[in-house]
Amino acid sequence: MEIFTHQSIDPALCGRPVTLEEGFSRVELKTTAQMAVDSSGLIHGGFIFGLADYAAMIAVNHPHVVLGAAEVKFVKPVKAGQTVSVEAKVVFKDGKKHQVAVTGRRADETVFQGDFTCFVLGKHVLG
Repeated sequence: MEIFTHQSIDPALCGRPVTLEEGFSRVELKTTAQMAVDSSGLIHGGFIFGLADYAAMIAVNHPHVVLGAAEVKFVKPVKAGQTVSVEAKVVFKDGKKHQVAVTGRRADETVFQGDFTCFVLGKHVLG
């Protein structure tokens, strides 16, 4: 399946898609030392959120999808060098509104959970 949104995103920052089906995506991010906030290697949550947001966007997979709201939980910390895999599934659609459930894992351990409200606009948000 072809990706129709966020085509210029940097996979080194927001992850690489590994699975894409209608209403579902799986994206993986190999974290790096540049993403860490301190000498212990703790990854800044913004990188994990960006990964989850990207997975939600391509699960909807429309050229004009935007994020309207998100309710998220950072369940466990991520350390530089670890790979996080995020799965996003569209669980509800009502017109232009799509609810997407997102779960992030490191191996078999959940590190992130979120509910994303996405909207499909009639034109580009900056248009």
